[in-house]
Amino acid sequence: MQVAELELDDGGALRPGPGSPPVTHGEVFLLVRRGGRPVATLLGRVPEGADPRAALTALARRHVDAGSEAAPTAVPTAVTVPFTSVVIATRERADRLAHALDSMLAQDHPDFEIVVVDNAPVTDATRLLVERKYAERVRYVTEPVPGLAVAHNTGLAAARGDVVAFTDDDVVADPRWLTELTAPFAADPGLGCATGLILPARLRTPAQVLLESHGGFAKGFTPRTYDPAGPPADEPLFPFTAGRFGSGANMAFRAGVLRAVGGFDPATGAGTLARGGDDLYGFVRVLAQGHRLRYTPRALVWHHHRETWQDLETQAYGYGAGLTAYLTAILVNRPALLPAFLARLPRGLAHARTLTAVRDAEGPDGAAGVPGGHDDRGHPWPRRLSRLQRKGMVYGPVGYLRARRAMRTVSRGSVLSEVFGGGR
Repeated sequence: MQVAELELDDGGALRPGPGSPPVTHGEVFLLVRRGGRPVATLLGRVPEGADPRAALTALARRHVDAGSEAAPTAVPTAVTVPFTSVVIATRERADRLAHALDSMLAQDHPDFEIVVVDNAPVTDATRLLVERKYAERVRYVTEPVPGLAVAHNTGLAAARGDVVAFTDDDVVADPRWLTELTAPFAADPGLGCATGLILPARLRTPAQVLLESHGGFAKGFTPRTYDPAGPPADEPLFPFTAGRFGSGANMAFRAGVLRAVGGFDPATGAGTLARGGDDLYGFVRVLAQGHRLRYTPRALVWHHHRETWQDLETQAYGYGAGLTAYLTAILVNRPALLPAFLARLPRGLAHARTLTAVRDAEGPDGAAGVPGGHDDRGHPWPRRLSRLQRKGMVYGPVGYLRARRAMRTVSRGSVLSEVFGGGR
């Protein structure tokens, strides 16, 4: 399946997704923009012999114009943004990292630095890449203890920015990504965290298509602010359904706020026995301290989904484990949240069943599940993946406690002590 983006204004420019060839006939996963602003994703088909731009423009106008509630607003050319540190944790993926760094250096943000954290490296590939190609613009640090949260805390300790943005080594960032992600901090002094839109860079394999059909990492195209002082009426599990707020490949925090809550729990995240949940932990800790969280779809990164079925199975198990691991971490580190958690537990269990439900290849309306829908649960989800996700949920608390015990062997003089010293 091809990936492309279309600008409806200014003549309807059509571009392939990052790393994709020019659009031809066949199925296309399409990001639609208006005035530069992402407004929708669609699944379309370009007939053989047809002009791709004309066919996809007609499709986009039928769907987007029909659903528009207001005239599109052009993306501003200049906004106020804080000095920002971009932290990218990586491990033995220098080829992917190079693409991510190239997109970082193309950002239109006027005042930022880049910190690469080489997590438990076994070769010199990452260090050599940074030193030979990016040394003038990128700072390189190492973190010998494996784990994404540990690496992020190392990046947080090294960061000089007022805001710290985190992304992954397998993304390509839109040129306005950092500006759009960090501008809300200048506009709202009470904002502690911001997240953005994540779309697939490629959909070449059935596993990638299935993951995006399951909702992918995107959270829709409507900006939203989550405020603990006024919990959203349509989120009865707030703030414990942190997966609704965003994902770790596209998030930023006010540096002082993140440090004040102790950063990320090092016993969570990829590379630990907990398998995930470090980003969700950060979201809830910031909200629990009374700070607001802003989701802004204008801050876009393109993510390279894992390609094989085995990768997807590992990811499904990790999703389940990370979910319950982060909840366990929250209750261990903030026991005062236990009454609120228990009050929401019955609805939370029902929500978990919905998230992991087996779904056939056709949705309830008879239409096949396809990429592009991020707010429904009519997409396919095979029984094996559902079972793995639920097994992960059962394992998550155990995995977190095992990871927490393992972290006790880390030297108290490490960066973990420095970052977490004031946050417990």
